[in-house]
Amino acid sequence: MSLGLGLFAEDLQRLGVPVVHLDWRPPATASPALVAALDRLEARRDTIELANAEAFARLVNGEPVLVDCRPAWEALDLPQRTVLHAGPPIAWPRMCEPMRAAILCAVRYEGWAANDDAAAELVRAGQVRLEPCHHWKAVGPMTGLITSSMPVFVVENRAHGNRAHVTINEGLGKVLRFGANDASVIARLSWLAQEAGPLLGAALRASGGIALRPLMAQALGMGDEMHQRNVAASALLARALMPHVARAADRHHAVARLAEFIAGNDQFFLNVAMAAGKALADPAAGVPESTLVTVMARNGTDFGIRVSALGERWFTAPVNTPVGLYFPGFSAEDANPDMGDSAIVETIGLGGGAMAASPAVARFVGAGGMREAMAATSEIQEICFAEHPHFRIPTLDERGAPAGIDVRRVVEIGVTPLINTGIAGRKAGTGQIGAGVVRAPLACFEQAVLALADAT
Repeated sequence: MSLGLGLFAEDLQRLGVPVVHLDWRPPATASPALVAALDRLEARRDTIELANAEAFARLVNGEPVLVDCRPAWEALDLPQRTVLHAGPPIAWPRMCEPMRAAILCAVRYEGWAANDDAAAELVRAGQVRLEPCHHWKAVGPMTGLITSSMPVFVVENRAHGNRAHVTINEGLGKVLRFGANDASVIARLSWLAQEAGPLLGAALRASGGIALRPLMAQALGMGDEMHQRNVAASALLARALMPHVARAADRHHAVARLAEFIAGNDQFFLNVAMAAGKALADPAAGVPESTLVTVMARNGTDFGIRVSALGERWFTAPVNTPVGLYFPGFSAEDANPDMGDSAIVETIGLGGGAMAASPAVARFVGAGGMREAMAATSEIQEICFAEHPHFRIPTLDERGAPAGIDVRRVVEIGVTPLINTGIAGRKAGTGQIGAGVVRAPLACFEQAVLALADAT
């Protein structure tokens, strides 16, 4: 038997010696403080397992329904001169360049300032308020920006009565979520606010709502993992939505423009999946003793998590830079550290943890092929509470996707969640330069374990 490093097993195999390899690692990175914290949690194991079963049931059995699309000032009661951003809280001086560029562009889009210099002065003077989307029952991809006039999808969890919100996916190219900030970005935002958003809202209200959990389960079976690949989910949503759009429209060309926009945007469903994830995860928060993760989010500087038993408290660590495939003309040197609230998808059991359902994504993000996709899902299963009862993976004989990330298991075995992600250019105005995968930093999970062990 070989214990620990795979190198020993490989050497024996090359010599023709039969070997059984056990991938063993020291618990909690051999830190005495973390080992002691895990021991204290182990003493409460029965109570914690019952709490985790409750949190898990809330996480996986919600009923997210897409019910509306309205301006953020109306849907969220979002005040003027407030900009919501992705990730945990962060002050303006610590923000990465793409996040700053997007905020300045959003300020110009809203008409609060005529140029970037004036916009920056408003922010520095505190006349524009910056807050995380998660503090407002919302999520946002990449930079994650939401301002008062931007239309947001509304997802209602009908099992628990809570709602979550997200902007409309802008499509590809130079877009606000990747830090682009030129006139084309503002023109697209204006069209979404003035034509696409109201039309989508009217159609959704007329539809009575579109149930998302069965749609997402079907898309998973069609090869989407719903973070990097949303082709099937976007098509399924368009099929359900477009008849209501056609009936709601009062201008024929508005329907054509919206249909063309959705058809040309394979990631259209991503934002909807994120709002569904937020609507599903929020009821799992606040369960005493539960060690399951309810939020994972990044802002280009910090990676933050929240844990059920610890409610709205953030645990943060420096965010990693994705690795993957780059568009022509770009390389790893051009990449910004990871951004976005989209890891809420991984929080509910999709994305990186469901890679086995979408081997095409594994190739696209540079993670290999089918074997690597299966290995990624198998690895994430080690840190999760159980298999998802509704999101099932055909390539695993319909087993459920691993769900319910447990901070104890993350720290104990030293494996952090794998997240599928887009890659933003480090320089302001560049936009998306590739796609890849990124690991959550271990340090924020370690902080959470220490805090849970100290909690009474």
